[in-house]
Order: sequence, then structure tokens, then C-alpha cells
Amino acid sequence: MDRISVVVPCYNEEEVMPLFYKEMKRVMDRMNYAGFEIIFVDDGSKDNTLQIAKNLKAVDERIRYISFSKNFGKEAAIFAGLENSTGDYVVMMDVDLQDPPSLLEEMYRYVKEEGYDSVATRRVTREGEPKLRSFFARRFYHLMNHISKTDIVDGARDYRLMNRQMVDAIVNMKEYNRFSKGIFGWVGFKTKWIEYNNIERAAGETKWSFRKLLFYSFDGIVAFSTMPLGIASFSGLFLCLLSFIGIIIVMVRYLIGVKSAYGWSSMTCIILFVSGFQLFCMGVLGQYLAKTYLEVKERPIYIVREKG
Repeated sequence: MDRISVVVPCYNEEEVMPLFYKEMKRVMDRMNYAGFEIIFVDDGSKDNTLQIAKNLKAVDERIRYISFSKNFGKEAAIFAGLENSTGDYVVMMDVDLQDPPSLLEEMYRYVKEEGYDSVATRRVTREGEPKLRSFFARRFYHLMNHISKTDIVDGARDYRLMNRQMVDAIVNMKEYNRFSKGIFGWVGFKTKWIEYNNIERAAGETKWSFRKLLFYSFDGIVAFSTMPLGIASFSGLFLCLLSFIGIIIVMVRYLIGVKSAYGWSSMTCIILFVSGFQLFCMGVLGQYLAKTYLEVKERPIYIVREKG
């Protein structure tokens, strides 16, 4: 009998965890031809998330939990769940029920019967999501697919079922600055995509503010593309060329006796523009340098406070 590990990152999710387990139990009962383990990864929650995980474990031996010493972020929670999973197949799922557990049976059938290494999901609608957030999300996926060689599908969710070979490949990537959507595409393997309409949270509030998503998108760009460095380099070269042409024009005007006006205001604008652009390029370089700095420290991706 195949064993399926269900990795569930949790951060302050006490309201929705019982609802998730209730729904997941229906799916496990229906899929009685496979064994299960559910791994709740408590990402340093400040509410009763850990206690609820312990209570669920007391009534169901298929439940496991990992509790971090502090909040390390969802990427660390995903990695911890994958690293500690024991199943032949591993599925990642959000606890808020925006990733419908009812799809799991269909996903398992694809990997077993059609030879896929993984089955991933993507949202085809964003109903219930702020329009500004949806707009920037679509622009991010469009940008990533133009500046990176890694395939990142628009609307892709972390909800994904993978075989053990693919999981091991991901776990072997020990990088500290993680962007799972990019990592899934980078490791390759044969993937089947399932589409579904957006589903709102069953309870509680989202932990992803617009600001957090914006910084997360920056992490993804820096992690899987060096294009910003190339843009900064070519832009600097272009400005140098432009200034060289300007010097030639000034010299020619001087030789033919044309005197230039003082133009202090226009000169100030040019200086401010060039200086600002230089600082922007330095900022881009600084982001890559900062990521390198964090990687060479070789700090652990997460620290476990307790597990069960």
C-alpha cells in the first residue's frame, strides 16, 4: 500500500485547523487504498495552533507535528515538511481550505496511472481577491517567465502532489533563500496541471499582506534570474555612450562658435536622474550581494522547538 504524506504549513491557524482535519478525514476515508500521514508544521504560531495539532494527534495516530522555535516563514515550513515526510508520495496543502482536499484523489490517480512525477494545481480565476493584488500577481508571473529560464505557471499554487524522487531532489537543494514555485520548475520532472476556480478561506485571515507578497516576489526574481544585473549593466553602458555623444556635440558647437546657455535647472535634473539611476543599480547589486551573504553564513533553514 502506498503511503501519502500531507505537509500542512500553519501560522496562527487555530480557527481553521479543525475544519481542515474534518475535510481531510473524509478524503482519507474515501482513499482507504492508501496510507496517510498529516504533518502540521507550526511556523512559530502565537495562538493555539500547536495545541490543536497535539489534540488532533491524540485522536488520530496519522497526525504528526513539527513546531519551530520562531516564525521562519512558509518556505521554511514547506522545506521542513518535505524533509521530515516518510511517504511514497508527498502533497503540500494550505490549511485554510483554499487548496481543496477533494482534488487529492484525482491527483493521486494521475501519478499512479498516467506516469506523472507530480500533479500541480493552478487557479484560473481570482474571484474574491483585491483587483490591485490580482493585477500585480499576473504581472509578476508574466515578468518571471520573460526574465527567467525557470517555468513558473500563472496562478500556480503550492498545492502539489509529488513522488519520492522529486521530493528528494527538492530537499537536496539546501539554499537558505527559498522560492518554492521556482524550485519546483527548476528541478523539472513530468508534471500534470489541474485547474480550478479560486476558493476563499474557510476561516481566519490571510497572513499574506500586499507588502509581504511584494517582497516575496522580489525574492523570486533575485533567486531565479540575473536579468536585473544585466539591465543595470547595459543601462550604465547606454548612459556612458549618451554622455560621450553629448561631449562631442558640445565640442562641435564650441568650435563653430555657438555658445551654450547656462541651463542650470536642466543640468540639475540630468545630474539627479543619473545619480538616482546609479543608486538604483547599486540597490539591485546589493540585493544579490545580500542573498549571497545570507547563503555563505550557512544558517539552518529552520530550528525545531518540539515535534511529535
